[in-house]
Amino acid sequence: MNRKDYREGGGPYVEIMDSTLRDGEQTSGVSFLPHEKLMIARMLLRDVNVDRIEVASARVSEGEKEAVRMICRMASQIDRLDSVEVLGFVDGHESVDWIEACGCRTINLLAKGSLRHCREQLNKTPDEHFADIHHTVAYARSKAMTVNIYLEDWSEGMKESPDYVYRLMDNICDSGIRRFMLPDTLGIMNPLQCIEYFRKMVKRYPDTHFDFHAHNDYDLAVSNSLAAVLSGAKGLHVTVNGLGERCGNAPLSSVQVILKDQFQAKTSICEDKLNAISRMVESYSGIAIAPNQPIIGDNVFTQVAGVHADGDKKNGLYQNALVPERFGRKREYALGKNSGKANIMKNLEELGLVLTPEQARRVTQRITELGDKKEIVTQEDLPFIVSDVLKHDAPEDSVKLVSYVVSTAYGLKPGANVKVEINGQQYEAGATGDGQYDAFVKALRYIYHKYLDRTFPILSNYQVSIPPGGRTDALVQTVITWNDNGHQLRTRGLDADQTEAAIKATFKMLNIIENERNNEI
Repeated sequence: MNRKDYREGGGPYVEIMDSTLRDGEQTSGVSFLPHEKLMIARMLLRDVNVDRIEVASARVSEGEKEAVRMICRMASQIDRLDSVEVLGFVDGHESVDWIEACGCRTINLLAKGSLRHCREQLNKTPDEHFADIHHTVAYARSKAMTVNIYLEDWSEGMKESPDYVYRLMDNICDSGIRRFMLPDTLGIMNPLQCIEYFRKMVKRYPDTHFDFHAHNDYDLAVSNSLAAVLSGAKGLHVTVNGLGERCGNAPLSSVQVILKDQFQAKTSICEDKLNAISRMVESYSGIAIAPNQPIIGDNVFTQVAGVHADGDKKNGLYQNALVPERFGRKREYALGKNSGKANIMKNLEELGLVLTPEQARRVTQRITELGDKKEIVTQEDLPFIVSDVLKHDAPEDSVKLVSYVVSTAYGLKPGANVKVEINGQQYEAGATGDGQYDAFVKALRYIYHKYLDRTFPILSNYQVSIPPGGRTDALVQTVITWNDNGHQLRTRGLDADQTEAAIKATFKMLNIIENERNNEI
């Protein structure tokens, strides 16, 4: 679909500018490597289809310059160079020259949007600052650059020095600037103030393109973003997962769904890619997504209460417009002490398991007991629980661990020797790795490749937990997520030894895959 097609029909079109790679990188502890910036930028432009991306601040470092060059080369190849923007400063020629040297064609100029910032940070009069802005804008335009301008601390400026804001706008609004970007730099506004201030700007400058840039200090970034659009903003700034300084910025996923569902606004965003970009940024940033984060959290499409599962079965009584398939996900029904019969039956249906009412009662009782112990029960655990509880002609494991030895010694790489039985045939291998479990998996991978000519599933996530206040002999719960040729499954192991818990989870996964394979033959 051509990008212009998104703009046809329906409600107002709102530009989405993602600033994950600039403002989002100001999150404490976050620093993206150049190739990570490239991967994020490519997904944002090519897959998520945001209108614009702000990728760096000028004059930061040589590494930053190389990252911007890489992104601009990539953007040129997919005909999106005009969508790449870099923050620049009112510093004469320096920022403009730095950005031009990177191959970027758009500068987002950072000017002072409050009298307090102008006087106390720059130590200049408004007229002196306005003159400096004109000089930098004129130079950028002489280089055929698109110029957008931030009015830094605009919200405070409207609150304490509106005359300064209007003088600034009157002075520069006819200087060839493409977009005027109004930030709530300190995150101080509420939606009512946002509406008031934005309407004043739009009324006074009706033909001007205004963006809004929200910060989340009062947890109002998303609400303020919607208020800005309701009041005439033509563009919004977001970050993936709400990354940003202090409390962060408005999250891309939340802003998108609220614009579409609550305001019927049009954007270019491909919603089924929101989860993928969130997971990529989570991995590169090291900042975990909260399980209850709307749209992208692990738990947001998981029903826990049994009454909800029952209602979903009866014409989707507990579902809203935020259906998981819209975001490339699926609804799940948690298993635990609150799950009840309906949740369990939903999971059994997905697995193709049919139980009598009495069998279902006994399985429900067992899962409730496990939930009381605060154990996590996954859908992949369910067949094992059924086999364990019912004891009715349960098939033997197709993949069995016959024996293994793992070793570690100071100055030497950990090693593992493993003997397994797969469909009645025994195989043996040894390997070294970066840890005992890594060595164990490498030995298994060797067996599958050499003797079975099959690929071994990829480990995509590994979580370990122990009870709060646990001692050195506490039970360790290991939950591992696997990817087997695009099919994702999650298995759990519980043991006092962490390596043994991981091994149990691994063999659960291998048996699930092997049983499916054997059933197809």
